[in-house]
Amino acid sequence: MFVLAHTGIALGATVLLNGILPKSISRIKRSPEPLPEVNPAPDYRRGRLESWFASLGDRIDIRLLLIGSLLPDIIDKPIGVYLFRDTFSSGRIFAHTLLFLIVISVTGFFLYRSYGKKWLLVVSFGSFVHLILDKMWLEIETLLWPLYGFAFPERDLTYWIRDMWRGLASEPGVYITEIAGGVILIVFLWVLVKNRKVFAFIRSGKLR
Repeated sequence: MFVLAHTGIALGATVLLNGILPKSISRIKRSPEPLPEVNPAPDYRRGRLESWFASLGDRIDIRLLLIGSLLPDIIDKPIGVYLFRDTFSSGRIFAHTLLFLIVISVTGFFLYRSYGKKWLLVVSFGSFVHLILDKMWLEIETLLWPLYGFAFPERDLTYWIRDMWRGLASEPGVYITEIAGGVILIVFLWVLVKNRKVFAFIRSGKLR
């Protein structure tokens, strides 16, 4: 997958989950941080769509979600494709494993329960969506590393950029998800521009 699918679909999935889950789920007794109100502010009462994004921004830093949705590639591509290509010869290594996801998720849960900090949980959810979109269950040796050994399956990276663009042009599973992710991001950008919240989002990851 490419950037639009990973970021857009992760954002869309989180918006839906935020609407489904009870508002009280984010409340923990030991949290030292003041909990913001989740009701839409007056400037978002004009449309339900705006309130969905604004409500999500009240709960999490959306910037961290977007970063998390790209984190496996941010870590693995430079290491496996550029810096240590002769060693790994793959863009899906450590950060595409279930072990990596478990480590950051458990650490995130500890930070959340102990200090009321949810930022790492947000990042881990973005990474989880990334692994789903990459269909990592089809690459079981990587997903369950190191159960099958410490070496990762190698790929032919000679024409990897060309092959990615071919996939984008010819594989429905690639270009459909890219289009879907792109539409979600365009809608999100439209909400930001319409409500003049672009700079507020850049500064805080929130829409109010």
